[in-house]
Amino acid sequence: LPGPPFTHQQTPRKMVYYGQTSCEQDTERYLDVVKYVFSCYKKEVPLVINTMGWVKGEGLLLLIDIIRLLSPSHVVQMDVCDWKAMPPLTPEHVHFSAGLHTKGKQQSKCKQLGAGGTESWKYSEGEDMSALQHKLLYVHPEFPRAGVAGEARVHSGILRDMSILGYLGHLQSPDIGAVLPLHSLVPYQVPFNAVALRVIHTDVAPSNIMYAVNASWVGLCCIPEEVQCQTDGPVLLTQTPVCDCLGFGIVRGVDMEKKLYHILTPVPPENLRLVNCLLLGNIAIPNCVFVGQQGIEGEIPYVTSDYNYSI
Repeated sequence: LPGPPFTHQQTPRKMVYYGQTSCEQDTERYLDVVKYVFSCYKKEVPLVINTMGWVKGEGLLLLIDIIRLLSPSHVVQMDVCDWKAMPPLTPEHVHFSAGLHTKGKQQSKCKQLGAGGTESWKYSEGEDMSALQHKLLYVHPEFPRAGVAGEARVHSGILRDMSILGYLGHLQSPDIGAVLPLHSLVPYQVPFNAVALRVIHTDVAPSNIMYAVNASWVGLCCIPEEVQCQTDGPVLLTQTPVCDCLGFGIVRGVDMEKKLYHILTPVPPENLRLVNCLLLGNIAIPNCVFVGQQGIEGEIPYVTSDYNYSI
């Protein structure tokens, strides 16, 4: 656990490529992904679920959905000094509050003869609250600016770039020596009709799909159904699948004559045999990969400074 994530990357047991840095555009698919990944947890070891930092508005409702779906034994809630916008996520609050996609349980009203004659709430008849209980560990900092987001978005972008670069570092030889530029590495040749293709985050016309996928970061995925194509391809999916992701790669070229994708990836060959789907998300290859490659003379491929910002 200690240290920045990019310094000790490991192959996950189960992974899905969501394809975006925020789930605001498609929270339903985000919950489907969470359920899919969680389904492989066999409860043989303790599990720590690291939720998002989006806890305002719909983010809080989504968090309630996740707690309700996964039924954790403990919830650790770290508050922000002098910020009262987020309620304590007690078992009762999660149980009765409506989430973004799940409904809270109905409370039944009952009359109690109290000192003030006020009405109170009770749980519905026959409802077992013990199965829903989690222990709330509430951390409230006393020092100012604790937990303030500040430049978190900038820092997360830098850390994401470092993670991608750390992942691409596995393409290098383990021998200590010169770092090879990516354009000198031999890519895999993948026939168009061997893999299905899907752009996750936006609609792309079929005629423009190759422009979109060229020089892009892709998730190398495995869909259950066999990819069947009567022509040379490409094979385009009409919906985004929730499926296993086995790793990532860069489409470093598209050969339209031979109908081949050229893909650089550190995923071992025994796993690549299972890949039959390429998912293109909204995750960009770090700029330094394009502009910092040694041995390029003249114009750098895929990079331009001649850009009309009014478009």
